[in-house]
Amino acid sequence: MQQATPDKKKTGLLIAVIAALVLMIVMVSLRITEVTVTGNERYTDEQLIQMLFPDKARRNTVFCYARDRLKEHEKIPFVEDYEIVFQSPTKVEVIVYEKSVVGYVSYMSSYMYFDKDGIVVESANQKLPGIPWITGLQFGHIVLYQKLPVENEEIFQEILNLTQILSIYELTVDKIQYNSFGEATLHMGDIEVILGNNEGLNGKIAELSDMLPKLSGLSGTLILDNYDENNASAMYAFKPKAQQ
Repeated sequence: MQQATPDKKKTGLLIAVIAALVLMIVMVSLRITEVTVTGNERYTDEQLIQMLFPDKARRNTVFCYARDRLKEHEKIPFVEDYEIVFQSPTKVEVIVYEKSVVGYVSYMSSYMYFDKDGIVVESANQKLPGIPWITGLQFGHIVLYQKLPVENEEIFQEILNLTQILSIYELTVDKIQYNSFGEATLHMGDIEVILGNNEGLNGKIAELSDMLPKLSGLSGTLILDNYDENNASAMYAFKPKAQQ
């Protein structure tokens, strides 16, 4: 069997070195140039892209792939987790799974956001647009990722029902205030809406949705706690602020 000559060995080694250098250059220079984001509502696409790909190194395809597979994902407020799907060496899709948030309470100069079960999922020093401030709840010491320690845990189901109905009618409220009887009052800009207990809640919000355009630019209190679902022609009082 004929052995390779020293010259052939050197040539083979040189080719291997060149191939390795070429591969290394390709790996270093290959970059993600296109990013699409899905599943996000709390952040814009641009905000999330900046969080996940803040510099050129993070856009390196090989580095990004290795980091995504081997390291824990970035902690992003109000985001449960995310996936990076490589559609090509230069194109990725980021699929975002946001935390479910129905409201927040104010606690020790922070805003504590909680989900439908009353679990505190996030603490922040700023208000999140579109999430109502819940007041009137009686609670003790709050711990992140644990349930809000309220006296009446049924209140979380009532808050969830109310926020879901408001969402159906595409109504945004600044604050939902509960009294000691569990009766709710909505605050929407300069309009205060007294809902009372949770009976006939869907009908009350439907009435509110119909009446709001007529109340545009006004300031005062709309009284819906006497809503009667059996009386389609019922009239509900609005008291302008000057008359209160």
